[in-house]
Amino acid sequence: MKRFTIKSLGCKVNQCESEAIADALKKSGIEEISPGSPQHLADICIINTCTVTQKASMQSRQAIRQAIRANPKAKIIVTGCYAEIEPEAIKQINDTCSIIGHSKKNKITEIIINGNPAKTALPEQSCSIQKTRPFLKIQDGCNAFCTYCIVPYARGRSKSMSSEQVLEKIFSLQKNGYHETVITGIHLGTYGHDLNPATDLYTLLKQIELSKPSCRIRLSSIEPHELTDNIIDLVAKSNIFCRHFHIPLQSGDNFILEKMHRPYTREFFNDLVFKIHKSIPDAAIGVDILAGFPGETDKAFENTYSLIKKLPVTYLHVFPFSPRQGTPAAEYPDQISHAVVKPRTARLRELGVFKKKAFYSSSIGKIVEIIIEGKRTKTGCLKGVSSNYIPVLVNGEDDLKNSIVKVRINKLNDNFVAGNILK
Repeated sequence: MKRFTIKSLGCKVNQCESEAIADALKKSGIEEISPGSPQHLADICIINTCTVTQKASMQSRQAIRQAIRANPKAKIIVTGCYAEIEPEAIKQINDTCSIIGHSKKNKITEIIINGNPAKTALPEQSCSIQKTRPFLKIQDGCNAFCTYCIVPYARGRSKSMSSEQVLEKIFSLQKNGYHETVITGIHLGTYGHDLNPATDLYTLLKQIELSKPSCRIRLSSIEPHELTDNIIDLVAKSNIFCRHFHIPLQSGDNFILEKMHRPYTREFFNDLVFKIHKSIPDAAIGVDILAGFPGETDKAFENTYSLIKKLPVTYLHVFPFSPRQGTPAAEYPDQISHAVVKPRTARLRELGVFKKKAFYSSSIGKIVEIIIEGKRTKTGCLKGVSSNYIPVLVNGEDDLKNSIVKVRINKLNDNFVAGNILK
């Protein structure tokens, strides 16, 4: 039996696609082993790359080299955004690598088995079913062209799955025993704009609500100006949608937002977060921030820091600006030195830790439903995740895995909270 490994870098969409590729290969009779497994060498190594930052590109190159060293006789397949943007750099690492862009990513199984792509496309690899809370990719590509971002060049224009397919896949996952589905995409808020007839994300979510799935639905990242009042109201009144929003801010300074080509202001973002908090007081609100964008003065950075400090947000994903060749921001003057960006990033991350602990502390004494994940933590405890994205550690037997249980949260424990299962 042939053996394969797959290494995924970057976003949840990449993870979703990698797990779908792995599922398809296993169904074809090819055994999956862990990358770097000392017990066996792989016959096929797939690296699903990322290039959103210079660090991600470097890690993609490292992953390719590691796969080649660990499996010298294996067929090496490189796919993902780095493969799309810098195929020549991959050839310089090893010119025998098979480089497969996004347009043929859904044919990787066919390429491996037959040696060449099928004449007709296989079904889109849109769903990961290896996790307790699987990802469902309903949209790909991006039309925004923010001045710092390489992703639209790598993934192309927005493309959406039909609403009929979305509902079919949600109920298929539910039938297979999953209690939560995470709806994801590269630019989720543009869902349906490319379909004929055109539709939108709210209309899809309303269809999901009316279809009454028994599993809960979690939304991944949605741009601020695309997180409409209708969507917020729907989630507030729903027993199906998780009380969790992830909203990319990037900067809290209006001048920098304009340079980034972000179509909103700090005032708009402020009002949006307070609107969510008023409608759904226990909602988790995650925020992306990009520190050190060209021209970010001390005052501009403080505008970002002070905005986040006063907002009722739950956690932060903080990234230092990374100039990506081919994007306008890479050529902007007033690039910020690493010596300046590093402490700004550290301050924001410290603020994120404070916000997260405050949110977790506010949950102590509350009763929540959690979905128990499939693996125990290093502490030996089971871990489950609540609707509002709180990871809860509990004691229990293995038969609780992938089940919904009610727990009372009783204490804060580092990056988790601990709770007791209610009978």
